[in-house]
Amino acid sequence: MPSYKSNFVSLDEDVTNDISDLSEMKISDEKGSTEKSTMTLIERNGYHDSIYINAAKIFQGIHNKKTQDRILVRYGNDSASPILTFKDEYSQRVSYELAFSALKYQDLLEKILLDSCVYPCQSIPDELTSLLVVMLYDLQDRKFQAREIVDEEPVAEVQKIEHYLYSFKTKLAAALARCRIKHDALSIEYILPETIRKQEQRASALPLYAWINTFKISLQDVFCNLKKKGFTRVESVSDFNHYTYCMDQHCHDVLVFPSSLKEELLNLDLFADYKLLLQDKSRSLAVHSVHALLKTDDDVVVAHMGSRLTIAHMSVLTNHSMSRIFVCGVKSPAKEAELRNLFRHVGCKNIQLLQEDFTEIGPTDQRLQKAKVILLLPQCSGVGVGNPIEFILNEHGDVELLRDLFQGSVSEDKLNILAEKQLKELMHAMKFNKVQAIVYCTSSVYPEENELVVNKALESRVEGSKVQPYRLVPPVFPICSNSKVSTEFFFKMEPSEISNCCFLAILEREKDSSENLSVKDILARAAAKGLLDGIVVEKSKKEEKKKKKLKMTQHANNIRGNGVETKNEEFLHHEAVSNIPAEDSVSKAVSNTDQKPLNKTNSYGQLKKATTNPVSDSALPKVLKRTSNLSSISKVYERQPLTRKARAGDRMVVLKPVEIVLPPVIVPYLSSQGNRCKLPAHHCWHDWIGAKSFSGGLFPPPLSRAVKPNVVKQPRPWL
Repeated sequence: MPSYKSNFVSLDEDVTNDISDLSEMKISDEKGSTEKSTMTLIERNGYHDSIYINAAKIFQGIHNKKTQDRILVRYGNDSASPILTFKDEYSQRVSYELAFSALKYQDLLEKILLDSCVYPCQSIPDELTSLLVVMLYDLQDRKFQAREIVDEEPVAEVQKIEHYLYSFKTKLAAALARCRIKHDALSIEYILPETIRKQEQRASALPLYAWINTFKISLQDVFCNLKKKGFTRVESVSDFNHYTYCMDQHCHDVLVFPSSLKEELLNLDLFADYKLLLQDKSRSLAVHSVHALLKTDDDVVVAHMGSRLTIAHMSVLTNHSMSRIFVCGVKSPAKEAELRNLFRHVGCKNIQLLQEDFTEIGPTDQRLQKAKVILLLPQCSGVGVGNPIEFILNEHGDVELLRDLFQGSVSEDKLNILAEKQLKELMHAMKFNKVQAIVYCTSSVYPEENELVVNKALESRVEGSKVQPYRLVPPVFPICSNSKVSTEFFFKMEPSEISNCCFLAILEREKDSSENLSVKDILARAAAKGLLDGIVVEKSKKEEKKKKKLKMTQHANNIRGNGVETKNEEFLHHEAVSNIPAEDSVSKAVSNTDQKPLNKTNSYGQLKKATTNPVSDSALPKVLKRTSNLSSISKVYERQPLTRKARAGDRMVVLKPVEIVLPPVIVPYLSSQGNRCKLPAHHCWHDWIGAKSFSGGLFPPPLSRAVKPNVVKQPRPWL
């Protein structure tokens, strides 16, 4: 029987004292002070009896099961699901960590029990073998020292196993030493397979991600607070040097810290007061993807209540809007109380909890009629996360996944079950007709849970033909330094030294054809309907440049001819000013015709051809053909209202009067049809001659040369 000290203290008092001591430690900015303020590891003096019981129940359900011919240690019947009761979050975390450690070293612990002849024991039934293995791991972790904790609520089974193991502590220590010598291992960590050791090393080195609760503090105040505590802001993770931090490259409200500072960070006021909250980056990416799709009063549906910090983060981002967040699957009153307690500490007020599972809620449910985005975080294998305990606790994942995460792979049968369930939930989300987007996020490396699920859902067309179908769109984050994010439809982060695995897909409904119009098209349509009367729409630089180039080309063709001089142009300008009303009517008539835009590649050829090959009236545009036979410009004015009957849907080009360049006129002449235009004596004789290739350009074609009639020549004052 082991002897126990009389001055035992409870575990709660130990933790409280340790935290109070750590909170008094100040991180100095002075050089070399960081070494003095380095925290010492707290000696493990054991755990309460309830923690051992819960850890044994967890281990009973996740231990590696061997074939009948290899079974040497029997664990009893584990068909019934264990009922776990935790006093607080600390007890829950420690219980899972203890069970997972026993799982990792299951083979080693069984060898120690058999080699030391501690097992089998007639006084210990098979149902207590899990408790025996769990407590053996804790005993060797304490260097086979006695537990220095007096439990106010002792458990008989725990007391019995503890006394039994401690009575064989020498034999157990010798068996452990022989195993280490056999494997040439300095510690039991080196006995683990290399893949497991690398995974644990990566998990221990992963940076810590924390999002800022803007309900309680601003970004600048966080920076000032951290600076006072001795932290220095750096550019990236590669610049980390102990008391440093940086901003995340994708999310503007996420800070990144070195993994070695976890204990110290949790004891800062920023974390104790829920101003900073630790959470894996993948969930922040999902939340920001949802926020980028929301409008002011759009509601959000969170299909799973497991990720409670994700729900709180979503609430913080939608603080300045009228959005509500509906959380599905909150069935038990205990879980509801737990969530409401967290939301109260964070400051969330726009969250509504629903008892029904997501797949139990119909697409026409009146509560979700304003919901425009669904956040789908389905249960996944989690193969790709560094710390499986954090994943299980934060995402309320399946405990049995711990075994798969330890092995580094998932069985094909279990993977198919998960993928089938994920597809069912995604297809159900697509049935909500009022929803405009779905954000699908997992922490798995398997395509069966990622791309294949999304593609199958899109191919199913389960949303029906009465609504716009879904399509994949690239994720958009507030800050992004990776150019691939904007071009790839799937956002993927592979497990690395700085992040866990993350798969993200955004499904958005295709826009209606009327919604795809650009601002220019909308304004043009409004102008065609007469809704912009008196409002001049400014054209883009590209259009102005193209129009200017076309104008210069046509102007050069128009002024081409024999004997054209500068004085002729001045006279024509004088005549144009005197005939402004007539020219204005002609320009309006031209602008309202049913014209087709000039082909970009053939416009110059058409203009050139128009200046050299005159044709008959049949080749003229509709409006120009009518005006070519008028006896005077006044008749054009009379026909001007007819040109305003152009179809409302046609694209109209507004031409300024100053942009119409009149062709050079040297002498009065007759048109090619023999009709003589009679103008007042102070006007010049002229007429329009159509071009053969002119079929609706922006300007009327230039004049071609005509044979001079036998008439009395008028004086030419410009010569």
